[in-house]
Amino acid sequence: MTIAITGATGQLGRLALAALKARAPQADLIALVRNPAAVTDTPARAFDYTKPETLAPALAGVDTLVLISSNDFNDRAGQHRAVIDAAKAAGVGRIIYTSILKGDASPMLLAQDHIATEAALNASGLSVTLLRNGWYSENYTGALQASVAHGTLIGASGAGRIASAARADYAEAIAVTALDDSHADKTYELAGDVPHSMADFAAEVSRQVGKDIPFNTLPKDTYAQILQSFGLPEGFAAILADSDDHAARGALLDESHSLSYLIGRPTTPIAQTIAAAL
Repeated sequence: MTIAITGATGQLGRLALAALKARAPQADLIALVRNPAAVTDTPARAFDYTKPETLAPALAGVDTLVLISSNDFNDRAGQHRAVIDAAKAAGVGRIIYTSILKGDASPMLLAQDHIATEAALNASGLSVTLLRNGWYSENYTGALQASVAHGTLIGASGAGRIASAARADYAEAIAVTALDDSHADKTYELAGDVPHSMADFAAEVSRQVGKDIPFNTLPKDTYAQILQSFGLPEGFAAILADSDDHAARGALLDESHSLSYLIGRPTTPIAQTIAAAL
């Protein structure tokens, strides 16, 4: 069985390749990337979401395609549809797609591209495995050093509980479902085992650094403006603030434990991800 992974040099794709190799060292893997020369340890093929005519040839001989959602917000759903069409034309047997927690029930702006992609997958006639990923814990630790330096964490999630998990946990779920066809035509809501509020997160950061780093929750629009002042594009800042706002009402909470069930171990504690970032 040949397994191909899009975005294989990205943060999630790299970890997914590593997880596949760890679980099945002899697996036939293909890295689908814009620049194949950047991949030295796995057979690689040129694959660019924005060049639809190049996609089907790159998928020749692929049995299972892991479609990691694009991080390009310029017609992301259209890019995904082009990949799905190419997979169908190339005779791919199954697509594994990294969607968003709660899928078509998610109220987030960020969910719209995923909802459109899930609809395209459903209409394709292909076998599909949906991995509806919750928030990465690393979403909160990427700028942690700066937050500690400024003495505060900010957001718009209020007291909302967030079931985040480490990116490596989600990568393991990709590996598990790619290597076993029994996961075909199934949907998994994936999230961390132990939900936390951002106040909980701030308390753990405070414990680890030895000083008080409070979490200050802000109105959505105020938070979006601050994110823009940090240099984020207006549209992306609005999406992040909207996501936080909906997290305050449970959009990022899931207690099914499907992720730990799939990977066969507890999800990575938030304290561990914080320690790694610090």
